[in-house]
Amino acid sequence: MKLRPIDLTFGAMFVCLMAIGANIAVWFPMLAVPIGGASVPLSLQTFFAILAGLMLGRKLGSISMITYTLVGIAGVPVFAGLQGGPMAIISPTGGFIISFIFVAYFVGLIVDLHKKQSFPYYLIASIVGLICNYGIGVTYMYLAMNTWLNLEITYLLAWAGMIPFLIKDGALACLAAVFMVSLAKRVKFKWKTSSA
Repeated sequence: MKLRPIDLTFGAMFVCLMAIGANIAVWFPMLAVPIGGASVPLSLQTFFAILAGLMLGRKLGSISMITYTLVGIAGVPVFAGLQGGPMAIISPTGGFIISFIFVAYFVGLIVDLHKKQSFPYYLIASIVGLICNYGIGVTYMYLAMNTWLNLEITYLLAWAGMIPFLIKDGALACLAAVFMVSLAKRVKFKWKTSSA
């Protein structure tokens, strides 16, 4: 796949957006929502990963998420809580970081396969991205807690603990579809790479 300068620019933009989305509650603590005695930070990573797939397609979208992951593993503090390094991937929530690659790929795949772009396709793609995000992330968290952390929890309990985040990210996934419809009307995606 030959990457043009504009492809690299938009890919790099999403790497930056992912870093900002991961840490928005660090800079703006009022965006942490108290639920049931716990504080749920408003993270925009799932939103930006879905948007990367919608805007960039499966190839460039997944490449931008791979780049984000590798930058974080290399030690740059781009993960949640301004963390970086390989330990973030080994942590129970590391599966969510890995899932962003698949989110962007499968969202982009759906968009690439349908030449007629419309809200229903964007919404379906966004929901598929959300399912990838939580399917991989929660399963990884469950395995991490039951193996190397020796914390025995059920798979159902792992999912139950993610309900507040799932509700928030579900709303943001729908917002990504709405945003993409509005954006597609205003921007000609001539820079988008071929899906071939």
